[in-house]
Amino acid sequence: MRSALRGKTKLINSIKATFDSVSENESLARIIITGFISGFDGVSASDIADVKTAVSEAVTNAIVHGYRKKDGKVTLAAKLTEDGDLTVTVSDKGVGIENVKQAMEPFFTTDKEGERSGMGFAIMKTFTRSLRVTSAPGKGTRVTMKRKIGAGS
Repeated sequence: MRSALRGKTKLINSIKATFDSVSENESLARIIITGFISGFDGVSASDIADVKTAVSEAVTNAIVHGYRKKDGKVTLAAKLTEDGDLTVTVSDKGVGIENVKQAMEPFFTTDKEGERSGMGFAIMKTFTRSLRVTSAPGKGTRVTMKRKIGAGS
């Protein structure tokens, strides 16, 4: 059902959580997003698994690459409309990305120790309808993911 006033679908729920940039909070982010979408009519186990995976990758990137093991905050925000349009944003105020296009290429990583595969953005893109990354060196990064969930996804 669309609102006659704005021609947009009605927002039914939103959430915003900010947490420390420590690896233990990757699982917290997965729990938050799971709880947020679980009550939506028609949401499937596949929807939940895919969204959790995309959020986990975005939060991991913020913690590992955004702050490079320094203290910082990560913000997870989500909104859901009555027709199942889910928008999730993960942002940090870390080091930023110098070349977003290059960073989004599969297997590209800034991890000097070689522990990362460089597949984070590729995984996020696989599990979402759209992926937008905005970043500036020294100012942080914002990852916005959109996906349809529930009936008709």
